[in-house]
Amino acid sequence: MEPAPSANPELEAVRAKYANAKRLQLHLGGWEVKEGWTIVNVEDRPGVDVRSTITDLSMFPDGSAVEVYASHVYEHLGYQEELPKAFAEAKRVLMPGGRLRIAVPDLEVLCGLFLNLRHDVNSQFFVQRMIMGGQIEPFDFHKTGFSMNILVALLKVHGFKDFRRVEDFNLFDDTSKLKFQGTPISLNLQCIRGA
Repeated sequence: MEPAPSANPELEAVRAKYANAKRLQLHLGGWEVKEGWTIVNVEDRPGVDVRSTITDLSMFPDGSAVEVYASHVYEHLGYQEELPKAFAEAKRVLMPGGRLRIAVPDLEVLCGLFLNLRHDVNSQFFVQRMIMGGQIEPFDFHKTGFSMNILVALLKVHGFKDFRRVEDFNLFDDTSKLKFQGTPISLNLQCIRGA
């Protein structure tokens, strides 16, 4: 008897490709090609290795990644269902002791900038776009805001530990380095997957 055809042959092909993967470095939401990194992006762009949302990393085996990096992608997820799924998936694919590096817009910094710029409507609007997303394409809407306390609390619930805020990851040329009028607007945090 022949096996039933897969509901999604493309997904099955990707799963087969990574079925025995070990020590992966996953770049969620990225597009900058860098040796050793596997790019996962919801959009089909040049350089993207796997087209998927970050709430479904089922193509990668449990504990197959030594590192997961995501710059300015988690804020695009709703905090009720999508965000918990994404953090659970990051933990699942990471090996115990694996590193998660996250960059998100720092809501505290952006709120301070917004209030300090009350006499400059154009600058205020620009900061508002950093808070809410540029909204120039379907995936460019922000659904969640993060402060250091909120992000750490959410990650602790999902079994992450050893939190450290950093100025720069020195990995990719991306929004983790973004500044507005000389002020860094990104909350860059690295942590470790617990047992």
